[in-house]
Amino acid sequence: MPENGLRSGEVADAAGVNVQTLRYYERRGLLDEPSRSLGGHRARIKLAEIDAKLIELTTVRDTLRAALDAGCDDLIACADSPCCPVPFTATIPVETPDAEDA
Repeated sequence: MPENGLRSGEVADAAGVNVQTLRYYERRGLLDEPSRSLGGHRARIKLAEIDAKLIELTTVRDTLRAALDAGCDDLIACADSPCCPVPFTATIPVETPDAEDA
């Protein structure tokens, strides 16, 4: 991945060329090739992205599991309860259909 973190497709779009043109320029030495592992992959960067995503998803899973274990069937209603395990910082109003719309 280039130093600025753009993917090949993003660089190509920004330059107004296709990815194959970028690769041609790399082969001709007009552009530096992105650093890759011995296996030809940018594995360390991708691994770090996957690890970060796993941490985020694990947090969401654990929070939802705690809500279910606490008996929260409706997170909007549960958010108003002081025993709610979900860390809401503010309650977002939810629009409900008017009686005449029902």
